[in-house]
Amino acid sequence: MNKNKIIVFIVICLLFGDIQSAQTLNENKTDLQIYLPREISIQESTLKLGYVGIVRGTDSFIKKANQINLGRFSMPGQEIVISKHTIMSRLASEGISVSDVTFMGAEEVNIRRKQQIITGDDFTKLADNFLKKNITDNSISGWKPIRAAQELIIPDSGEDVKYSYKLEKSINSGYVSLRIEVSSGDQKIGSRSITFRLEYENRTPVALTNIPVGTVITSENIKIEKRPSYSPEPLDWKSPYGLVAKRVIQANTVIRNDMIGTVKPEVIIKRNQNVVIRIVRPGFTISAVGKTMQDGRVGECIKVKNVDSQTIIIAKVNEDGSVEPM
Repeated sequence: MNKNKIIVFIVICLLFGDIQSAQTLNENKTDLQIYLPREISIQESTLKLGYVGIVRGTDSFIKKANQINLGRFSMPGQEIVISKHTIMSRLASEGISVSDVTFMGAEEVNIRRKQQIITGDDFTKLADNFLKKNITDNSISGWKPIRAAQELIIPDSGEDVKYSYKLEKSINSGYVSLRIEVSSGDQKIGSRSITFRLEYENRTPVALTNIPVGTVITSENIKIEKRPSYSPEPLDWKSPYGLVAKRVIQANTVIRNDMIGTVKPEVIIKRNQNVVIRIVRPGFTISAVGKTMQDGRVGECIKVKNVDSQTIIIAKVNEDGSVEPM
């Protein structure tokens, strides 16, 4: 080993913190010297001696030793520990005598692969930015993830990481799923899916005051507010103005459809009232006298007794006060 190589190796050993190894290097006259750091991170998936240790010696020995395979990473985040004895065994299997090798540094080296971690929060932020740019439905006011994505550990190849997005079929109304695919260079590395629950801003009627039964709904006793909802607003939504309260509605209550109804017409026929039973058809009209058995409004069907036959029929109340058998 020439003087320049010795100086370079001493500096390397000092950087790894093994001063004693550096001091004794000059005394070693063997054909191969291998320095093992305690820990090292590499980019490659295959472990070769030249990647995990510092090999010095005769050129023929160095070239052969550097290419000795010590294993490979099989999963993201994996750590591999290689001992000095394992390396000696591999050297021997390649025809390099242990007596020709001097080891320095640690007894074993902990090897990690240089990697990048994409966290679940990172995926959520990526998906959120994509949805902001691509959801154009003005009725959607926001979205919340209902399940966090798992982190993805990828090897640090030195190339830029790229993301592609695919909107998957919604689980059902009010939900959307997004798949994010991760690649580096031309290689696809992995993917994660995130499901969001969509939020809408719906028009919501709210009582301003206590509203008694039968009171007509107007702008004086209710207000229409924009409120968040997990369901989209119906396409046929109408304001409740002109409807009446079917029950007492307390102030500040959100008014549901079952609380209000249409205004019923006034009763025009009273119970036990004599009415004309009339059947009108093209070319003829049949009339009879009947007696009502209940109150009736226009359009309602009530029971009517035929005075002549004493038969009880169901008849619809007409606007002129007559009834028509159904």
